Amino acid sequence: MIHGGPEAQITPSFNKIIQFFVSEGYAVVTPNIRGSAGYGKTYLSLDDKEKRMDSIQDIKELAIHLKRNEPRINGEKSAIYGGSYGGFAVLASITEYPDLWKAAIDIVGISNFVTFLKNTAAWRRKFREAEYGSLEHDYEVLVSISPIHKVDRIKTPLLIIQGDNDERVPLSEAIQIHEKLSERNVPVELLRFHDEGHGIAKRKNQIIAYRKIIDFLNKYLKEQ
Repeated sequence: MIHGGPEAQITPSFNKIIQFFVSEGYAVVTPNIRGSAGYGKTYLSLDDKEKRMDSIQDIKELAIHLKRNEPRINGEKSAIYGGSYGGFAVLASITEYPDLWKAAIDIVGISNFVTFLKNTAAWRRKFREAEYGSLEHDYEVLVSISPIHKVDRIKTPLLIIQGDNDERVPLSEAIQIHEKLSERNVPVELLRFHDEGHGIAKRKNQIIAYRKIIDFLNKYLKEQ
């Protein structure tokens, strides 16, 4: 489970989503990869701009470590889950390291940094460009780190969840990756909520979304 931000931090505390997955028989690992807060300014900047994919390498190394060293975990059946920036991390992980994952869950994730910056709410653009790079000065970097340009590598079954009214990561980010994977006949599903924005806030929608997620995970991890 990869947190959003990316300048955020997951800490030991009650998390209903983690408890939900554990209750269904899944082990949950929640790393603070490069770029996470709480470890000093140097660590916080280790994923900026052209260093973006270094943080995705952290996820790869963690997955390999668990597979090799943790006997309580079935490393042959690993899934990756994340929302917002964590959703980008999901898409990047299944493009860069497709052989590691049996299933992937992307919630309101960025698939294309160029279209994301063009379409995100204007009040956020400068703020996000400081982290990811600007359309004016870092266009090639933005293209190079965008999963949309590497969909030919994806073979992991993917579930995408998106709110139609998301001002932060617009609906277009979900639609374009869904369309590209559908064209290639990769197992992909898009669950949209017409009354949600950045994330799934309403309880009735959370019930629908997380039932869908568990059914999806069970299909590709437990039933195969």
